[in-house]
Amino acid sequence: MASSDQKPVVPGATSGTVDAFLDKVNRLPSAHADAERGRLIFALDATMSRQPTWDLAQSLQGRMFQTASSLGGLDVQLLYFRGFAECRASRFIANGVGLAELMAKISVAGGNTQIAKVLRHVREETNRQRVAALIYVGDAMEENADELCQLAGELSLLGVKAFMFHEGDEPTSAATFREIARLTGGAYAHFDASAPHRLGEMLAAAAAYAAGGRKALEQIASQGSQSAQALLRQMK
Repeated sequence: MASSDQKPVVPGATSGTVDAFLDKVNRLPSAHADAERGRLIFALDATMSRQPTWDLAQSLQGRMFQTASSLGGLDVQLLYFRGFAECRASRFIANGVGLAELMAKISVAGGNTQIAKVLRHVREETNRQRVAALIYVGDAMEENADELCQLAGELSLLGVKAFMFHEGDEPTSAATFREIARLTGGAYAHFDASAPHRLGEMLAAAAAYAAGGRKALEQIASQGSQSAQALLRQMK
């Protein structure tokens, strides 16, 4: 993050374009603490393997914010990693205003996954002020699974539910993502480019939970959202 309240989660090289836009986002009115509003961290793997579906995630996240807004609003932080040790986050923004434009300016870059840094960041944010949910979208896991599960257990103690949306079918990644979701009382779901609407529905369902809790998720499930129904079946 570029100002005193917005810093990289870890140091790393970043493009001037993204830095400039992070400055712009940082000047938007910040989200105010409000017991009626949920807080969501939307984390994305922006490594090179995500290139085929990166545009898909960009185009579908708007639906997530629309659903949350209809349920009373949501304060959203965008977090992404890519390249060599680059992991960055925006400040929390009301209803994700400005984050879609930021996503459009981010390009993928080669590098290993940094999921542990994501989970630690969520833990630190929650220790400052409660975060209702983590939405994570990624296709791989190249880290120590036991360490990730330990961090997931810590998030569970803080009341954060992780919604792990897995692109592709790599089995080790799938097993780890499922366990992170299970440990936090969240949910796991698989998607691929052949069914883009599925990711959109899943993002909207997870945002509904972050904005209004289980009752909100049950509400959209009762309206026929199969993704919401599937998430509810897994959640504790």
